[in-house]
Amino acid sequence: MDIHTIRPDAKGRIALGKLAEGISSFKITQDKNGRLILEPYAEIPAREKWLFENKVAQASVRRGLEESARGEVHYLGSFVEYADDEIE
Repeated sequence: MDIHTIRPDAKGRIALGKLAEGISSFKITQDKNGRLILEPYAEIPAREKWLFENKVAQASVRRGLEESARGEVHYLGSFVEYADDEIE
């Protein structure tokens, strides 16, 4: 565990700098001893939320990534004829 000392500015704000890289927000709680606990959040686009809620789809994606990492891939030809010029 890394320990950092951070001092608040005159308005009580603290700057986390590199400690907050890749983090979009924090949940903050205060325990019974007055300690502040920051829980980092990395938000996802709403259109991708379904994947995190669908365990079957998650397992399928993980399995595909593992197979690809092992080189278990098969070229299925070009799909250019199915391409849509309008990309969301």
